[in-house]
Amino acid sequence: MRRCAKISRAMLYLVATPIGNLADISLRALETLRSVDLVVSEDTRKTGLLLKHYGISARQMSFHEHNEAAVLPRILALLREGKSLALVTSAGTPGISDPGFTLVRSVIEADLPLTMIPGPTALIMAVVLSGLPVHSFTFRGFPPRRPGPRRRFLAVDRESPHTLIFYESPHRLVAMLEDCLAVLGDRRCAIANDLTKRFESVQRGLLSEMIARLAGSKLLGEYTVVIAGAPTARSEPAAAEDDDAGREGDDDAD
Repeated sequence: MRRCAKISRAMLYLVATPIGNLADISLRALETLRSVDLVVSEDTRKTGLLLKHYGISARQMSFHEHNEAAVLPRILALLREGKSLALVTSAGTPGISDPGFTLVRSVIEADLPLTMIPGPTALIMAVVLSGLPVHSFTFRGFPPRRPGPRRRFLAVDRESPHTLIFYESPHRLVAMLEDCLAVLGDRRCAIANDLTKRFESVQRGLLSEMIARLAGSKLLGEYTVVIAGAPTARSEPAAAEDDDAGREGDDDAD
């Protein structure tokens, strides 16, 4: 069996970690966490539980949205000194709706090396399980908290034919769905909750049905909302045929 690559000096590793089920971590991610000089964590407590579960002893540095301005220069300095660092967010893939993006951009601007250890991410799992078209989709992250800005945020994609993916907290989920209904119309959707965990669920139906089903319920955990794109005059099979034709054309061009 081929062994994982050895850790490089002066390298930032973006390490994807489980979004719920600890068994979803990759062998390469475990080797990286064992071998780097320092683990940079969005939540040192959660990362500590993961490291303990796999018997990994590693130094951690806290890096989150409230301290990133102060800590970022220190991280860059360590990379310049030849240290190897692993960036780990509270769950999933670093850089997706977390401060990892700021660090990645700063490392690139500083012309320092970085790479990624791929793994779980809720948005991909949710869109695949949704039953909605996956050949083209738009990830929009967390919508604004207040109704006015949220509706303006949603209106940007009102005419988009692409499947839309959002993250939302349990406290704002129903209000967000109500705004989606008002702005986008009564479209098909899927709401994924606690993916990979014991009580994982994916509910599917129209936005109006989801609102009626969830209103008044005790909502807990993490939610990913997937909504169908705006209806178009062309059917999905026709679009797929065009895609095949485009690929054939590309082959001919080569």
